[in-house]
Amino acid sequence: MRIRHAVAAAAVAAALALTGCSGGSAAPTPTPTATDEDTLDGTLTIYAAASLKASFDELAEDFEKAHPGVDVQPIVYDGSSTLAAQILEGAPVDVFASADEANMDKVAAFVESPELFATNTLVIAVPEGNPADVQDLDDLPSVTTVLCAVEVPCGAASQKLLDLVGVSVTPASFEQNVTAVLTKVESKDADAGLVYATDAAGSDLVEAIVPPEAGQVVNRYPIGALTGSGNPDAASAFVAFVLGADGKRVLAAHGFGAP
Repeated sequence: MRIRHAVAAAAVAAALALTGCSGGSAAPTPTPTATDEDTLDGTLTIYAAASLKASFDELAEDFEKAHPGVDVQPIVYDGSSTLAAQILEGAPVDVFASADEANMDKVAAFVESPELFATNTLVIAVPEGNPADVQDLDDLPSVTTVLCAVEVPCGAASQKLLDLVGVSVTPASFEQNVTAVLTKVESKDADAGLVYATDAAGSDLVEAIVPPEAGQVVNRYPIGALTGSGNPDAASAFVAFVLGADGKRVLAAHGFGAP
């Protein structure tokens, strides 16, 4: 069965791509420490796609260690379309990280020069033990399947993947972010769901089946500082941190691919 070992292999490959390893293994890049010259301070508000939670929680902690004067507020995680809508409505945000370029484009007037920092692909998540015996995308119409709503990146990618193989699925529910899909599979309220490889790899309660076509549907993640940020220096520094060596190391460790 194509389960966690496939996702683990993909994570290793992504780590190699992001860190640029060749030949012997390289030691992990140490988290930078603060210096007397560090002048960043104040609070920092970050909006990030739900699939980034584990990696961005770690990055925020590392960033605060490097810049102890900065207080990163609890990061707001949700579907990228929901976050983009809140930005358009005037939410006080310093940094936005989207799970696709389409939702970043919606707020282009509010985000300064967004840059790609990671990629992700979809897998079929099934409860541990795969009780419905799901083997591939063709099985999804005959089992209880949950999907992300099409307006959020994981939903748009799911529809593109299903269309690619000619499979039509009537889901038991449409969820507003990938975390909600994963939760329903973990709780066995669903036999299967399409989630990102990184989400499946981070859960001990699901197994992942990698469709052969997964590599043809790739989500590219952009990040940028808001032009109206209340703390533009810290916002720009965090974006640079994500794009830099430390960001690449953390993202690769969580299974994200290079942009």
